[in-house]
Formats: sequence, C-alpha cells, structure tokens
Amino acid sequence: MLNLAATPPLSLYIHIPWCVRKCPYCDFNSHEAREGIPEDAYITALIADLEQDLPYIWGRTIETVFIGGGTPSLFSPEGIDHLLGDVRARLQLKPDAEITLEANPGTVDQARFNGFRDAGINRLSIGVQSFQPELLQNIGRIHTDNEAVIAVEAAHHAGFDNINLDLMFGLPGQSTKQALKDLRTATALAPSHISWYELTIEPNTWFHRHPPERAADDALWDIQQAGHTLLGSMGFERYETSAYARNSQQCRHNLNYWQFGDYLGIGAGAHGKISDAAIQEITRVSKAKHPRTYLETAHSTQRISTTSRLSVDDVVMEFAMNALRLDHGFSHATFTAATGLPYALIEAIVNNGVVDGMLSIDNDTIRATPWGQRYLNELLQHWMPENA
Repeated sequence: MLNLAATPPLSLYIHIPWCVRKCPYCDFNSHEAREGIPEDAYITALIADLEQDLPYIWGRTIETVFIGGGTPSLFSPEGIDHLLGDVRARLQLKPDAEITLEANPGTVDQARFNGFRDAGINRLSIGVQSFQPELLQNIGRIHTDNEAVIAVEAAHHAGFDNINLDLMFGLPGQSTKQALKDLRTATALAPSHISWYELTIEPNTWFHRHPPERAADDALWDIQQAGHTLLGSMGFERYETSAYARNSQQCRHNLNYWQFGDYLGIGAGAHGKISDAAIQEITRVSKAKHPRTYLETAHSTQRISTTSRLSVDDVVMEFAMNALRLDHGFSHATFTAATGLPYALIEAIVNNGVVDGMLSIDNDTIRATPWGQRYLNELLQHWMPENA
C-alpha cells in the first residue's frame, strides 16, 4: 500500500501530432499533414480536454510546460500564443515555469522564433539529429545541414538563451569521426543543452521493417564514451544517460519525469501520471491516439483511451526505469517521497545490483555504475516483480 505524504511536482505535456513527413525511425504519435493542419479546431480540443482534467489537479501549480510532437513548430506563433493564454487562464503556472516548444529546422524562420518568444516560450528543443547531409538523407530528415545552423542562429537572435539540440549517433553509415564532428558543430552554436542519444530500431517503424546497416554494439559504446568525453571537455555535464547541460541548465520538465513527478497530458495520444495523496493512488491516463478521433471526442470522456491505477510493483518498476537513468541516482528519502513506499521494499534488489557490479551505494545514494548504465535493460530485469 502506498503512503504518499504529499503530491510530487506537476508538469503539463501538450501533444501536437502533425509533421511534414514521418521519419523512418520515429515511433512517436506523429502523422503527416497531407491535408493541412486544423490548428484552431485542435487548440479548441486541447482546451476542452484540459478543462475536463482540471478536477484531478485542483490547487496544484504547474512547474513546467512541454509542447511536443510531431512538429509543434508547424503551428503558427499566434496559435501557440492563443493556446498558452488559454492554459494560463485555467492553470496556475509557476512564475518561472519552464515552457518548451519542440521545433524542427525547415519549419521555422526568424519571424516564427520571434513570435514563439513573444507568446511565452522560453525554451526551445530543436531536432537537428545530424549536421551532415548524407546522414540526414539516410534518416529521412527534411532539412539540410545549413538550415539546421540557420535555425539555431535564428533562435539566438530571437532572444532564446535556453536551447536544446537533439542529436543522434549510431546512424546508418555514421563513423565515430562523423559523430564527434556533429557534437563539435553543435557546441560551436552555443546551446545550453544537448540531448545525444543512440538511434534505436523501434517496432512499427520503417527501419524496423527495413533495418539499416549499423555499427556493432561495442563500436556504438565506444562512440558514446568518446562523445561523453568530448562534451565534458566542452563544459557540458551529463546528468542523465543522454542529456548534457551547460551552466546547470538541465531540462526541468524531463527531470520531473525522471524523478517520478506528476504530469498532466493533453492532446492526441498524450499520457499523464497523477498522484492523489488523499486516496493514496497513482493513476496513468492516455488520450485517444489518432488526431481525427481525438478531435471528435475531446469534449467527452471518450477522449480517454486508457486508465490504470499503478500497483506497488508498477510503482517500483517505473521509479527504477526513470531514476536509474540519472547520473546522481536517488536516495532512500527521494524513493520514499516519490513513491510513498519504504526503502526496505527495494533494499534486497539494490544489494543484489551492487553485488553484480551494476549499482553503487554512496552513503544512502544509489546510482547505476558505468556497467549498469551500459546494460540498463539488464539491470532493470532485477526490478521486475517476478525477480524482486
């Protein structure tokens, strides 16, 4: 049984599902905008969705907002301004709330960035993936290397000082030299944050049906370690498996996920996790996935696709899946505060992980060792209910 002393921090995730073209590696809920985007109708649906969720979070303050996709930068600055205005009218946002918009090069220009900034966006996450033309072509991106550079420079000119660049390694045909060149190009553009992660082949993607040739696992690990060293030398500190920040500008929204915080999710296919200390329950909710279905049902309970209450085993597993990605790990106290469960419940699992060399304990702080980080999926097997 849970024993939550208080509810955790709360974030808001807003999903905009349209993109120009579906990338062959993408397993997110994204749909090509072949017939245009019903921007006004979708914003109306988002607010109707939000209003029906309000009773579950009365009195709570929103710490961060993340507008993801898809490609949210396809929406007009006026539309984003309208959306955020309606959100603020219904929710209490923290005065210094981090408000992120995902943007892709090729869908933005100086005027759009200026407009997004005026609308209240204070953090951008730009999906670059690579700065090399042949690699961009190999992964189906619509932008060029030059457009990526121009987009980052335009974001700076618009006044954004909190910019994340998404980059991938392990791309088809990519060498270690090319991967490190991407990182050097990225750091030269002075972002505050870099998300650098391995391309993974996910089910229900083009790449899953037509697997590209990629480097072996050992070579990918060597690339990751070389990149980690390079980013450290450039002043970027890793705080999560694939997240690097300069000047302590970590992504507060993602940190809330990784620390097992709460988040309200609105939009097609959006997921939410809400804790209720009064009844000692943690509930997960997902919304109707297809944009057409979402638009048709957003004003009713039919917008909800799934609802589930987390069991104790679910809570332990989900906490571990998130917290063990963090370089600083977690403490006895943070585990109990986030889950409402006693540390004694996981003590044997932790001790077994230490014996296996996959976890370390420093005072009461538990974190994955380099070996545990490399084989995180195997480490998490220890946390499965049948193995606990």
